[in-house]
Amino acid sequence: MWRKLSAYHTAANKLRTTRILKIRTESPTVKTLTFEDNQCAKARPGQFLMLWVPGVDEIPLSVLDAEENGLVSVAVKEVGEATTILHDKKVGEVVGVRGPFGNGFTLKGERVLMVSGGTGTAPILFLAKELAIRATRLISVVGAKTRGELLLVNNMRRTLDKKKMLVIATTEDGSCGVKGFATTPLQSFLANEKFDMIYTCGPELMMRKVFDLAEKFGIALEASLERLMRCAIGLCGSCVIGRYRVCRDGPVFTAEQLREVKAEFGISKRDFDGRKISIEYV
Repeated sequence: MWRKLSAYHTAANKLRTTRILKIRTESPTVKTLTFEDNQCAKARPGQFLMLWVPGVDEIPLSVLDAEENGLVSVAVKEVGEATTILHDKKVGEVVGVRGPFGNGFTLKGERVLMVSGGTGTAPILFLAKELAIRATRLISVVGAKTRGELLLVNNMRRTLDKKKMLVIATTEDGSCGVKGFATTPLQSFLANEKFDMIYTCGPELMMRKVFDLAEKFGIALEASLERLMRCAIGLCGSCVIGRYRVCRDGPVFTAEQLREVKAEFGISKRDFDGRKISIEYV
């Protein structure tokens, strides 16, 4: 069913052009790009934007940071043609932007556990900056395959520098922090501490494991999902999971919503042809 766009979504959906103001290398495959856009600077943690590479493609990216002065940052992992070209761009070059889109994380509870992996740490870091003001206990677990692929861990540590806040790194090869997945330390934390909320973003198989643990221990959860997004306003249907459109109904979903789509969450997604394919850990 077609749905009329609100004035907010109409403004967000208008394509604007801007210039890259800053580029920072985070890892061999990830760079952070900073640009100015007053509309996207209104983003809340968990929302995303569409970044247009002129003459190439438009891709969805989670907002890493949005400041009152209009500066916006995104973390870009090199995975395809558009992102490769973005990685080759220089300060001063032009990109297009739409957004922000979707919903964000809700700020709930004083005792919080955050679990992220890969570029999923970007929106979690954005969230941590707001939670750090109100939380009495805040633990962030950041996972990667190797030390070189750990993202934004130092940024997270600078953000969570209070006595009752903790950042734990995990790597699959044991080259940094705890050896294992981001989910490896969770069983112990959940068995020994009480949490009001769990927030998670990263590879979907990881998030499914976090969801299952949250269900086991009876803790509220919000997860930010990633799907193929073309329009970002709920019209094309490429990002559907169950009865939900990730771009409009998400990308942040509650545990209650995820229970409705357990047959797909962490199991399958749609490809560019609309066919369901299995989700693999990458």
